[in-house]
Amino acid sequence: MLPLAWSTFVQAGPPSVPDTLLQRIAACTACHGMHGEGSAGSGFFPRLAGKPAGYLALQLQNFQRGLRKYAPMEYTVRQLSPAYMREIAVYFSAQQVPYQRVPAPDLAPSLLSRGEQLVTEGDPARKVPPCQACHGQQLAGTEPSVPGLLGLPYDYISSQLGSWRTRTRASAAPDCMAEIADRLAPADITAVSAWLASHAVSPDMHAQPAASITPPLRCGVLVGQEGGA
Repeated sequence: MLPLAWSTFVQAGPPSVPDTLLQRIAACTACHGMHGEGSAGSGFFPRLAGKPAGYLALQLQNFQRGLRKYAPMEYTVRQLSPAYMREIAVYFSAQQVPYQRVPAPDLAPSLLSRGEQLVTEGDPARKVPPCQACHGQQLAGTEPSVPGLLGLPYDYISSQLGSWRTRTRASAAPDCMAEIADRLAPADITAVSAWLASHAVSPDMHAQPAASITPPLRCGVLVGQEGGA
């Protein structure tokens, strides 16, 4: 004879799960926040809110294709359809929530000055273009596939630059970010990550229009917008 609890379960069937977008993206919001505001205290779960939908959808695809390596994300997106990934991306892109203060290391002024130089001017001697050349003058990103850089924790930024150097993060060829990361000295990664994490968020953090930049490098995610090699 079946125990009463099991008998009741068999008769009633499994509990129903609401078929809503918020329910379906619970795996995302558990780490990145209900509105994609990120988890600043952790240092590793970035803000998704307001980033270009094309960029967010591409990152989900890259985890699915093995171009980005992070086991929880790879597992989460394994069975997702392109339409579903686009739906998730559009949801987080549309979220407009306040930016949180993110942790940044206390570095010497000279190192922060180096970070500012790399972000705003680049380093011609190392053939490193300024971050603003692609990520926009306000560092809010550019449509459709370049993310904003402000409001991200130091640990996350530095780990991503390191991932490009070790090829545990990649994108469509030619992978311009991998080229840039390879040209940066380790101290440069520290400097640029700290400066970005400590820089005040601009009043308008909407991504710039797609045609508003001329990329300084050939870049697979910017097909049709390439600048010089």
